Amino acid sequence: MRYRTLGRTGIQVSPYCLGTMMFGAMGNTDHDDSVRIIHRALDAGINFVDTADAYSRGESEVIVGKALEGRRDDVVLASKAFLPMSGDPNHRGSSRRWIVTAVENSLRRLRTDHLDLYQVHRPDPATDIEETLSALSDLIHSGKVRAVGSSTFPASEIVEAQWAAERRGYERFRTEQPTYSIVNRSIEREVLPVCRRYGMGTLVWSPLAQGLLTGRYRKGQEIGTHRSQLHGQQHFADERKLDVVEQLVPLAEQAGLAMTHLALAFAIAHPGVTSAIIGPRTTQQLDDLLAGAGVSLDDDILNRIDEIAPPGTDVVPYDVAYTPPAVSDVSLRRRPVTERSAA
Repeated sequence: MRYRTLGRTGIQVSPYCLGTMMFGAMGNTDHDDSVRIIHRALDAGINFVDTADAYSRGESEVIVGKALEGRRDDVVLASKAFLPMSGDPNHRGSSRRWIVTAVENSLRRLRTDHLDLYQVHRPDPATDIEETLSALSDLIHSGKVRAVGSSTFPASEIVEAQWAAERRGYERFRTEQPTYSIVNRSIEREVLPVCRRYGMGTLVWSPLAQGLLTGRYRKGQEIGTHRSQLHGQQHFADERKLDVVEQLVPLAEQAGLAMTHLALAFAIAHPGVTSAIIGPRTTQQLDDLLAGAGVSLDDDILNRIDEIAPPGTDVVPYDVAYTPPAVSDVSLRRRPVTERSAA
């Protein structure tokens, strides 16, 4: 496996990153089997493992900790914090108060004394970015974290964080973790160019579009219960997405490729992408993905994909993982009734 440099950190990582969201209550509940899957990925040359405290409320980190015993030094280990870990309103977010607590909890579950990469799982409108960067900088200086990154940040907030770090002398985000696939290409417009400008590595998640690009979900077919519970029935039933799948299937067949291999090869072909996160739940799924590790797409295939799903666009408008409060909060996009009537 050929390794790539994670931004300008000097850290060498595999082009496939093993995502662990499917280990634990959210997916594979058999710890021993999950450990075997992790070991199989490591034995195949994957040296990059990504988890998060919110994955099955810490259970994923516990499983990863078990799997990495005796192998920790050979793995670039990444985790994340931000999403709720309990009903307590302070057990979430990007405040110093929570970050300092969250990282200690993750280190304990992962059975390690440091993380190679610690990421802010989502933007936090309630917390100044300086507050977050200050806390993360202290974690780096204490040796508990080697590098820090963001996840699913809009381009504008990536830039703001870089400027804040430079202005205040804080450690800066070295990576970004956005969603990216053939049906979700909007990051090509601003996020990936901004990351390249600041020398940030990118580990993209859901290159198979939550399973849509496996080729198992076609027009007129019933949707599996497990997937529909995780991602919603509408995701797999959207006619616009299924139209893309129906065009990709024959393209993959003509190229002699499995759909999964086509989708992953597409994701890591972009020069702004460092690694694509794969999230197998079973050994069979992992083996299928590993079988395509050496696949590269020629310009003819990439040009055809561009025709099917235009660059810089999402097949479904606004089909993104993070919706800013300016859009989701009605009070932020409508003047009060008294102001409207006064006009």
